Amino acid sequence: MPISRPKRRRPHVNAGSPVWLFDLDNTLHHASYKIFPAINQAMTQYIIDALQVERDVANRLRTGYTQRYGAALLGLTRHHLIDPHDFLKEVHTFPDLGSMVRAERGLARLIAALPGRKLVLTNGPEAYAHAVLRELSIERLFERVIAIEHMRDRRAWRAKPDASMLRRAMRDAHVPLADAILVEDTRGHLKRYKRLGIRTVWIVGHLPAASKANGTPARQPGTGRPHYVDRRIRSLKSLRLGTRASRRAAPREAPAPSGGSER
Repeated sequence: MPISRPKRRRPHVNAGSPVWLFDLDNTLHHASYKIFPAINQAMTQYIIDALQVERDVANRLRTGYTQRYGAALLGLTRHHLIDPHDFLKEVHTFPDLGSMVRAERGLARLIAALPGRKLVLTNGPEAYAHAVLRELSIERLFERVIAIEHMRDRRAWRAKPDASMLRRAMRDAHVPLADAILVEDTRGHLKRYKRLGIRTVWIVGHLPAASKANGTPARQPGTGRPHYVDRRIRSLKSLRLGTRASRRAAPREAPAPSGGSER
């Protein structure tokens, strides 16, 4: 099957101006509210049905492949005979998506106010990404969506945090790595891509809170601002406030754990 390419508009290239690479889930919206639990449940059930395994085995495959490859899909396509397009469609289709999406107030205004170009870079499928952006009323604000179908090359499926994939995607979008600012909730992606010379923003406001066995909040080791994170924010409102200083590290904020879906 031919590799699909992201929908795009001709970029207005202005060397040195920022190019914002926004992750989608738990970055532009609060996916941990309802969407991530639904995706994880759907992925587990898909693995149960496709591979004829017990639920605990399916959960181990889902989480294990995510940790090893960056997305469960990559492990499933490398080690099992599944239809990747069917998998993506089945686990990311929600008839009641509108009731599941939750985001910051004034999101469209916040994104529109940022200087420079804006792209979405997500390990989710294209149809799902556009559906969420439409629900958020911000689809028109992005030059293109780079979804997992567009990360694929002739040899294999790829996903964040694959470095060669990002280099290729940025070449296709005419984005110098030095101009790119990745806004992302997953620290592992930020760590890998910081090595390429891009700027990194870790957003933590949508991440699920950690708790101890007795239900009290827990501080997890290493949840301050890691050295590979240029800025650590809780809200997208902070992006506009810190645009001029985006190359400098921001003060540390209250810690929050990483978390999300395992696609």
